[in-house]
Amino acid sequence: MTPSQDLDTSTNPDIDLEGYGNPESDPLDELPGEVEMSIFDHLEELRQRIFYALIAVAVSVIGCFLAVKPIVQLLEIPAHGVKFLQLAPGEYFFVSVKVAGYSGLVLASPFILYQIIQFVLPGLTRRERRLLIPVMLGSSVLFAGGLLFAYVLLIPAALNFFISYGADVVEQLWSIDKYFEFVLLLLFSVGLAFQIPVIQLLLGALGIISSQKMLSGWRYVIIGSVVLGAILTPSTDPFTQSLLAGAVLGLYFGGIGLVKLVGK
Repeated sequence: MTPSQDLDTSTNPDIDLEGYGNPESDPLDELPGEVEMSIFDHLEELRQRIFYALIAVAVSVIGCFLAVKPIVQLLEIPAHGVKFLQLAPGEYFFVSVKVAGYSGLVLASPFILYQIIQFVLPGLTRRERRLLIPVMLGSSVLFAGGLLFAYVLLIPAALNFFISYGADVVEQLWSIDKYFEFVLLLLFSVGLAFQIPVIQLLLGALGIISSQKMLSGWRYVIIGSVVLGAILTPSTDPFTQSLLAGAVLGLYFGGIGLVKLVGK
């Protein structure tokens, strides 16, 4: 029998050609509006996205530098009762540049996320695109929550320990550069630590690890949260370290709940 005879439905009525060579697939796993691009096109688009992001960061940093005095005063509030000294020529200027840099990066982060989304979007399936907005929105909210948690609770607790320790022995005169190095590092470290649920949701949604597996490792998570609290909080008092360790644990178990909600 020839191939043409083999596929002739008039002589072989039992043969169903519907879907022949076209296996049934889940529409959610398809790439909507897929457009073929060469490696050079991808590199050119990546260059443009990075350029736009850098422009946004530069504009934000310049704007924050022009209004840096209120930002500096805001970040000095947790250290009430402390006098700051400029111990070297230009120290406050470089502190201003550092504060403007961090603040500008935070302000420009939504636009940076938008550029990242636009670059990776063509390569995502419909299923993956459904996760994009919740992940990006959740990441932004959690980062802001981490900054607020550090500013309202963690930094004051750490500073109170430093101020009270040896208060009857030494006068509290601090280098403004060292103070802002401490505050900015703690703020952004805690903001990044608050991304734990987002990472868990991604790992669960992609099928890399299940919520049950995450829950089974709770002993290691407790140890890791204590170690993380000790590393990120420079003060040695257990209260400050427990604050961050407790927050990390709450975020981790909250992330497990999110993974369960998406059926993983």
